[in-house]
Amino acid sequence: MKVPTPSEEDWKQIARKYWEKWNFPNCIGALDGKHVVIECPANSGSKYFCYKKTFSIVLLALVDADYRFTLLDIGGLGKNSDGCLFANSVVGKSLAQNKLNIPDDKALPGTKEIMPYVIVRDAAFPLQKHLMRPYPGNQLTDEEKKKFNYRLSRARRTSENAFGILARRFRIYERRLSMTPEHVNIVVAATCCFNIRLQ
Repeated sequence: MKVPTPSEEDWKQIARKYWEKWNFPNCIGALDGKHVVIECPANSGSKYFCYKKTFSIVLLALVDADYRFTLLDIGGLGKNSDGCLFANSVVGKSLAQNKLNIPDDKALPGTKEIMPYVIVRDAAFPLQKHLMRPYPGNQLTDEEKKKFNYRLSRARRTSENAFGILARRFRIYERRLSMTPEHVNIVVAATCCFNIRLQ
């Protein structure tokens, strides 16, 4: 499924909303993956077997401050880590090639400190210029880092909530899908498309 890449102005509007609603500056989205449980495909070995001890394909999504999907990648193999899925996704490759129309760095609100626009996610993803993750637990030595992690977590929850909304609207996500991975990808794309239209 092709979702149009947001423009620079779209990203700036998303960042304004993240600041207003979630108190996290220069944020252009929250990134997360959802495992869609499937029957074990014939002759697939462990390609689709995930850490949840089931078979799955992965829906990787970037979500705005209002729980809307802005970028999607569907069909990652369940066996792969979030970091690997992201690196091999259209979104990950586009980010690496600077093709996402991300605006130039901007001062944080109320300061002169110039920082990049960022995508927030959990610790499973790599740290990069436009990818922000929380401090690891062993580095939480002061209140500023704890406050940062709290705010990042609040902003990141928009992706979890978006997946919850999707699953409530389309109950197929509550069961194991008995179809080929290619057909599952089509069904997931259709539900995401309808979900975008309903918002």
